[in-house]
Amino acid sequence: MAKEKKKSTAAAVDELVRPEVEARGLKLWDVRFEKEGSLWYLRIFIDKDGGVNINDCENVSRRVSDLLDEADPIEQSYILEVSSPGIERDLVKKEHFDAFAGSEIQVRLIRPVEGVRDFVGRLVGADEEGNVTILIDEDIEMIFHLKEAAFVRLVDRQGVLDDFNMEELENE
Repeated sequence: MAKEKKKSTAAAVDELVRPEVEARGLKLWDVRFEKEGSLWYLRIFIDKDGGVNINDCENVSRRVSDLLDEADPIEQSYILEVSSPGIERDLVKKEHFDAFAGSEIQVRLIRPVEGVRDFVGRLVGADEEGNVTILIDEDIEMIFHLKEAAFVRLVDRQGVLDDFNMEELENE
């Protein structure tokens, strides 16, 4: 009899919290369970058309915290964070690549190709096996597997973050 593969902590949490997030009219973008120094972080990224606000994050955090306490899927202590994936969000799932086909992305490869690790190009798409195709120039296509990338993220050429005026915020 084949041994059943155990779900990762992030996959188990995703399965547990997705219905709760979606019931609030939000999308569950990603779940990550990461160790930084001696601490573990459970990061839940939520999204919606027009972007999420602090109230969305707070409401999901409270409900998800209760769900996690009840189900107790994580053995060790951790810090729960609920946030937006941000403007320059990481693309990690097939549906992310499908949603942002045609967008400009930045790729950092784990191992350099001809001495270069960082590439910026237009996302053509990704297949079911995790192969991602980008158009670097009008006639240069690059194909890499997601496992070869340290990250793949959207590029903010609109300058949304640059346009944010901290002086206005400080004067309120």
